Amino acid sequence: MDSGYWVQPAVFLIDTVFGLYLFALILRFLFQWVNADYYNPICQFIVKITHPPLRLLRRFVPPIGRVDTSTLLLMLVLQIVASYLVLTLQGFSLNIAALAILSASQLLELILNILMFAVILTAAMSWLHASRHNPAVALLNSITAPMLKWSRRLLPPMSGIDLSPLIPIVGIQLLKMLALPPIEHLARLMG
Repeated sequence: MDSGYWVQPAVFLIDTVFGLYLFALILRFLFQWVNADYYNPICQFIVKITHPPLRLLRRFVPPIGRVDTSTLLLMLVLQIVASYLVLTLQGFSLNIAALAILSASQLLELILNILMFAVILTAAMSWLHASRHNPAVALLNSITAPMLKWSRRLLPPMSGIDLSPLIPIVGIQLLKMLALPPIEHLARLMG
């Protein structure tokens, strides 16, 4: 077996491990941003698994207003490390500036995907009449409430059908199409 045999499994493992932890960090950031119920068991789990590195980082990186800059910095650093490892395994190299810009783009895409799927899941849960006392449903509602509140003003429910989740979904998709390509192009130019 040649060394290329191990590249795909290694990339998969790196993407999975870093992706899961980044997912937890993004959820923690979003939960703080929307003031989700801190005592929710899912929120407690996310806080426990993300707290050790953040406790150390917060000594040096204070928050700016409501923005938890230490969580943002940790997300960016982890995404840079993951991107570096994957690109190195695949035989590519980028300078640190290009890698940071590419990583910021990947992180933004991940955040937008999480928000979009949260809206989709919230809409599906409303069709299934899921209990609002369910911890997962409560957190989904916390994350999506600001977007859906705004979109329900623009598109109120008609005849019992709520199409308002379409506005944030379309908006997020448009944002991905308009914002991500220029950032990725800038990373390619700098690389």
